[in-house]
This record gives sequence, structure tokens and C-alpha cells, in this order.
Amino acid sequence: MKSVLEVLQSTSAYFAKAGVESPRLNIEHLLAHVLGKSKRMDLYLEFDRPLSERELGPLRDLVRRRAQGEPLQHLLGTVEFLGRTFRSDPRALIPRPETELLAEKILSRFPQPPARVLDVGTGSGILALTLAAQWPEAEVHAVDISESALALAKENALALNLESRVSFHQGSLLEPVTGVFQCLVANLPYVPAGEIAALSREVQRDPVLALDGGPDGTDLIRPLLLSARVHLQGLLALEIGHAQSAPLAVALAEAGYREISQESDYNNRNRFLFAVYG
Repeated sequence: MKSVLEVLQSTSAYFAKAGVESPRLNIEHLLAHVLGKSKRMDLYLEFDRPLSERELGPLRDLVRRRAQGEPLQHLLGTVEFLGRTFRSDPRALIPRPETELLAEKILSRFPQPPARVLDVGTGSGILALTLAAQWPEAEVHAVDISESALALAKENALALNLESRVSFHQGSLLEPVTGVFQCLVANLPYVPAGEIAALSREVQRDPVLALDGGPDGTDLIRPLLLSARVHLQGLLALEIGHAQSAPLAVALAEAGYREISQESDYNNRNRFLFAVYG
């Protein structure tokens, strides 16, 4: 029988050859998942533990699927986001670190919680549920065109005991909502259609509906800038493609927004746009 350490070492090498990023981290997460460990670091206390065939069987299947490009988050069924655990599967986009940064930037802009918050293109509900948890006084709404994504978002709301805090609506952009919001956040599809085929194999496991932003990546963002003016008295916060920052900032100014700022992500690329309307 192989020990925990032997499995970590051999699978790390296998993942590296298969082109899996962060190979050691991936196998640590998968092995901890199979062994029922809440933290992968617990494995470091059991390096010499022999693994039975009952444990190695399920692990082999997960390792094979990960080497073939299935995202780690889908194999684990969960993803961590600002200290909370969310369900993750092919029904919605896997949240990236950039979106965590967006949430932090939004929270830092409100000394007092806004009265009403809207998340457009909510996907798995990550942003809406995070803001609802951080702002218990706020009325939070979330919209997505995908019925399956909304089903996942509702499952996350239930798992986090936030099902009474967020109202979910199915439809395109702002069509399903009424009233005025003091914070409107959107992480809409922004990948130019012609670039999707060049994305990593893991990202290509995300729903195309959550990636494809049309020829230049802004097919949904530009209409939102205009329609949001009817519903916004406060902050607009967007996650966008880095090449879209400058032209969209111009579009915001032309649409009458003020206090427009372009802000960078962890790689120092302009990834976020903030503006105020009303």
C-alpha cells in the first residue's frame, strides 16, 4: 500500500506532466476530499499513513478526471469565496480571485450598507450572497438568464442560510426587476467570442453562456450601462475584460455617469469599472 506522502509525490509529478497548474495543491485538495478532511493541511500530520484500495479507488477516478482538464472545483463540488464555502458545478461560472477582489472593493465603498442591492448575471450567486451576508440590513436581488445557474444560486442560498435574504429573478439584464438600487454589481460575460477557443481547458468547462460576450466582449455590458440609469441611484460596479476598460469608461461618461474609475486586478490589469449615477 502507498502512503499519503507517496501518493502526493507521485500524483504531483503526474499532474505536472499533464499540464495541471499547481499540481501539488491539486492532489492535496483531492486526497483531503477523499479522506474526508476539512483542511488539506491535515494531511501533513499523516504522511506515513497507508492508503487502502477503498480510498485509492475513488482518488484514481478524480485524478484521471483532473488530468483531463475537469476543474478542481467541479471535482470537489465546492469553492471558497471570502471565507465562505459555495457549491460549484458546471451550471455556472467558477468564481475567480478577481471576483473576490471585486467584492472587497464594493464592500470598502460603503461605510453604511446600501438599502437595495442588485447583482446582474449572478451565476452561482457568489456576489449577491456575499453582499447579503456582509450587509444584513440590505435588500438584495439577483438576476440571471440561466434557469440552471439560478437553481445553483438558490442551493447556495439555502446552504448558507441566506434563502430569505436574496430574491432571485430569471431574465435578461434588468428586465425582471423594478425599483431603484443604491448598488448595482455585474460580472457579465466579457470574453470576445473569437477568444473562447484559446482559453484554458478548465475555463472552457464553464458554460459558454457565462463566457461569450460577443465580438468585442461587451455585447451585454453596453446595454446594461444604458438601462441601469432607470434603476440606479448610487454605485455601479463591473468586472470586465482588461482591454475593455478604456472604451467602457468613455461609454459611461457619455451616458451621464460620474466619478468613473478604472481599477486593476492582482495582475495589475484594469479589470474593474466603478461609476456613480443619480
